[in-house]
Amino acid sequence: MDGNPFFTVGEVYGYNIGNKRLYDFGDKKVDYFANGFTGLINFDFRNEAKMNYEELFSKYNNILQNDLKGNTVMNYVSSHDDGYPFDKKREKTFESGTKLLLAPGISQVYYGDESARSLDIEGTQGDATLRSNMNWDEITNNAATKEVMVHWQKLGLFRKNHPAIGAGIHTQLTAAPYVFSRVYTKGKYSDKVVVGLDLPKGEKSIPVGSIFVNGTKVKDAYSGKTTTVSKGKVNLNTDFGIVLLEKQ
Repeated sequence: MDGNPFFTVGEVYGYNIGNKRLYDFGDKKVDYFANGFTGLINFDFRNEAKMNYEELFSKYNNILQNDLKGNTVMNYVSSHDDGYPFDKKREKTFESGTKLLLAPGISQVYYGDESARSLDIEGTQGDATLRSNMNWDEITNNAATKEVMVHWQKLGLFRKNHPAIGAGIHTQLTAAPYVFSRVYTKGKYSDKVVVGLDLPKGEKSIPVGSIFVNGTKVKDAYSGKTTTVSKGKVNLNTDFGIVLLEKQ
């Protein structure tokens, strides 16, 4: 239908990004990336999501931009047959969304991650607890569930609109407040974003480094507010502790 190459994602049970290019069978090691696969499912993200933001993001960036340059991994926090999901009791639903949807690599959202669908169903056996009915009623009637949904939707849309999130180079701009940039360049195409996490609600100042020059109009995709870069930073007053900056 077109001239684009195939993009293939393989499932090699137990592979994790720390294996880099090689999967060890014990008696031999196989480089699936050199044998037709663009990416592999990363079975260890649900464990590594326990790391803090910078530790997680910088580790994935370093491997994807070096050892796996030109390839990728697909991350998840829960899945249909993984009995050890991150946050099985759904107590960290906002953190789950933030880490999964802002992590370098591909993000696989398992149904109900975005709505805190229960993964702990009484009376179930084995993987059945991971495959409960979708919580449509809570999405419709529960204010807390709606808030979780909105968080995942905002991050998911930002990720969709900006290839830099999943494929760009990650750079921490400041540790406190925690602010980082992602920059993706391919040919004449360029995409740049700045993200701030764990920020104070209300007035906040976000440094943008050299990503956006002074005078640039930017939009916070999370709150919808716009502002202008001045003296290497932007000032915003929002009700949220997260900022997703894009050029307007």
